[in-house]
Amino acid sequence: MPLPETTRLNLSAGAASVVVAALLVALKLWALGETGALSVAASLADSAMDLMVSLGAISAIFYAARPPDDDHVFGHSSAEDLAALGQSLFILISAGVITWAAINRLITAQPERLTAEGSGIIAMGLSIVLTLALIVWQTRVAKRTGNKVVKADRLHYLGDLLPNIGAIASLWASSRFGLIQIDSVMALAAAGMLAIGALKIGRSAWDALMDRAADPDVIDGIATLAREWPGVHGFHDLKTRMAGSKIFVHLHIELDGDLTLREAHDIGAGLRRTILLAYPQTDVIIHKDVARKVESRP
Repeated sequence: MPLPETTRLNLSAGAASVVVAALLVALKLWALGETGALSVAASLADSAMDLMVSLGAISAIFYAARPPDDDHVFGHSSAEDLAALGQSLFILISAGVITWAAINRLITAQPERLTAEGSGIIAMGLSIVLTLALIVWQTRVAKRTGNKVVKADRLHYLGDLLPNIGAIASLWASSRFGLIQIDSVMALAAAGMLAIGALKIGRSAWDALMDRAADPDVIDGIATLAREWPGVHGFHDLKTRMAGSKIFVHLHIELDGDLTLREAHDIGAGLRRTILLAYPQTDVIIHKDVARKVESRP
């Protein structure tokens, strides 16, 4: 059975992300060997993290295309959160190692000089070009499919441009003015960004694994749709929980008890379709209850 066009586009964006991340890792490994610059090492750690994130992203897209099975009736999206926790731990360790090395260089009386700064600048410039090309393609795919995994990956690569530019600046300052310490300062700044990103990823994954409710704006939007839907006299027990990139929604709506089964079903089905259109990453279950009769006033 052929894959839907949106799935193929999302997979193409995921595959492009993996290929670019792998190329960046190889390129920056070479640049690190040539220059010995900690700012390049920080950018390399960031690209290695990108490769892990991209592999997780394309796996998530594959999982999203798989239907639930007997053992996973709600799907497999929690695997994203488990992978994200592992990624955040790896990032924190990398940031710690880079920080230790940068501080050690700053306090050393005779810091190690950088070499082949020109080669390093060329390598980092190529990294920026590859990253920009990937961002352009991810932007096109995200606009056509609305996939949040692709959007998140695109946002992550946008944030990667700063460490690359910082590495170029430190290499240029070392080559032009002999300011070796700038490399360590840039590395410390990049390590701080890595740590902050890791903590955000880890917190989001932990919240999802602990069944944290969806964003309040999403909950309010669903409540508004239910409140204004024709035929719905009220609703209660609106519950949400996160699992990976998916939001699970449970909602009880109150209907006229004199409706036929088909009429009640049509009202609930229409509301469910509308919620899915407004929030594509949701899985919606709607229960139908009989509304309490309101006594007419004379």
